Amino acid sequence: MGDAVIRLERVSKNYRQHQAVIDLSLAVPAGEIYGFLGPNGAGKTTTIRMLAGALAPSSGRIFLAGRDLAKNPREAKSCLGYIPDRPFLYEKLSGWEFLLFTAGLYRVPPREAEARAEELLNIFELWDWREELIENYSHGMKQRLIMSGALLPKPRILVVDEPMVGLDPRGAKLVMDIFRRLAQEEGVAMFVSTHTMSLASRLCDRIGIIYKGRLKIEGTEKELREKAGLAGDLEELFLGVTADEPTESGA
Repeated sequence: MGDAVIRLERVSKNYRQHQAVIDLSLAVPAGEIYGFLGPNGAGKTTTIRMLAGALAPSSGRIFLAGRDLAKNPREAKSCLGYIPDRPFLYEKLSGWEFLLFTAGLYRVPPREAEARAEELLNIFELWDWREELIENYSHGMKQRLIMSGALLPKPRILVVDEPMVGLDPRGAKLVMDIFRRLAQEEGVAMFVSTHTMSLASRLCDRIGIIYKGRLKIEGTEKELREKAGLAGDLEELFLGVTADEPTESGA
């Protein structure tokens, strides 16, 4: 594995008496797609929010492209693209206006911004809708537009929460192909949180499974089977890793 572009060092997050994330350490190098799996309430969303800089850890350190997120938040987040599970957008803007607005936030020069916006709208098959108000887009189109916005400043890191929500099969395949190309050709490090086992199996180079706030296991799918001593597909492996151990009474 190369030098880590995403690195978490013993990161924990507490909410009063509840420990949402406990002593989490992981590393993602350039060009790798890392899948982050776990049941509801396991700590995935808290981890995503800490990576995106929206939530401060209770302890531990997060580094993005070598920059300490707590000490240098602006520099660290300048390397990051974030794709949420729900596309919150300015619906009275057109798709074109939204991308140029996003470019302005990242201080992308106007000529470069227009060229990049055109490129992304074509890649995500939205060019013909560029002048339409976002309120007229379908959910899947909105999801592809927010992905375009995240990719516009050419981030080195992409944090993605449930990328295929609302996408039809054609849209899902398009996005998977784009993600693979970003990783393989541009060296983007990707951290992908998902409930969809088939997506994780097909898309991700390595997978980490979090349960009750702790990273239980990580590795390639083959390595996960060897470490866990379990056969079957990723769904069966996931269920085995996240199963509670029985008590002495068998409850």
